[in-house]
Amino acid sequence: MAERRVIFFDVGNTLLFPNRAKMLAPISSDRHPTLEQWQTLERRTKQEFDLGMQSGGVDHGFWWTFHTYLLQQLGEDASIRDALVENTQNSANWDQIPPGTRDCLDRLRRKFRIAVISNADGGIERVLTRCGIADCFESITDSGIVGIEKPRAEIFEAALTAMNARRDESLYVGDVYSVDYVGARNAGMQAVLFDVARAYRNRDLPRVESLQQLATWLQQ
Repeated sequence: MAERRVIFFDVGNTLLFPNRAKMLAPISSDRHPTLEQWQTLERRTKQEFDLGMQSGGVDHGFWWTFHTYLLQQLGEDASIRDALVENTQNSANWDQIPPGTRDCLDRLRRKFRIAVISNADGGIERVLTRCGIADCFESITDSGIVGIEKPRAEIFEAALTAMNARRDESLYVGDVYSVDYVGARNAGMQAVLFDVARAYRNRDLPRVESLQQLATWLQQ
């Protein structure tokens, strides 16, 4: 295995996290799920979504499934599901940045070149700028701009070209097995799951739960 020289990051649920108050605005605030309830739904959705992707039978997107379960759990009318999905797919609503993120990225980029590959709406660079970390990355590949989404190999190849990086010296860090891990591996890159919600804790897969853990994992 070639030495890792370039690290590409996903954004949602990896560098930035949901602004749940904004995303769930159609639901009364006193009925919003707790973080633990949200992550429980995230684990369930990831497991179902991954199975669907592997069998080629996915009929709906990840967030359609997630919000279907959320509304069922809350006993809310499914008529607001489309509004919830739209809010969740709005990159501006992914603006929660864990403390220490900038410091961790600064430490990583002393040893590695770092970049972003995100399935987004064309606005992810603006959000990264607003959160104070866009300048950490040499390139930002946004599916809303390039017109190709993960897990298709072409978006990874576009990012590799932008960085003039070899696939065998590049690592991708993302949170969904069937989209991020499988997509990167199929593009010839190394991959590790960023598993804050612990959806893959019982799987024999390379995984970390924080940027600090990633830094430790990279030293192994």
